[in-house]
Amino acid sequence: MNKADIIDRVHATLGSTKADADRAVECMIDSVVTALKNGEEVSVAGLGIFSTKARPAREGRNPRTGETIRIAATRTAKFRPAKALKDAVK
Repeated sequence: MNKADIIDRVHATLGSTKADADRAVECMIDSVVTALKNGEEVSVAGLGIFSTKARPAREGRNPRTGETIRIAATRTAKFRPAKALKDAVK
C-alpha cells in the first residue's frame, strides 16, 4: 500500500472528491512532520506514537578504504506501535 492507495481509501470512505481526500492525507502527513520538526510527539490512538530520537556523534569506517570517519550527531524519526496495532497484525 502506498500514498495513492491511502488517498483512494479515504476517498471511498468519505465519499467526497478525490482532491479533498488528497488534501486530507497531505494535511495529516504535514502535521506529523511539522510536529516532529518541532520536537513534539505525535500520538495516534490505535496506531502508535511518532517521536524523534537524538543520535550522538560517533566514529565509523569507510567500508571501501577502511578509513575512520566522523559521523555527525543527528535526529531521526522513531515509531512505537500501539498495542491495538500489534494485536491486529498478529
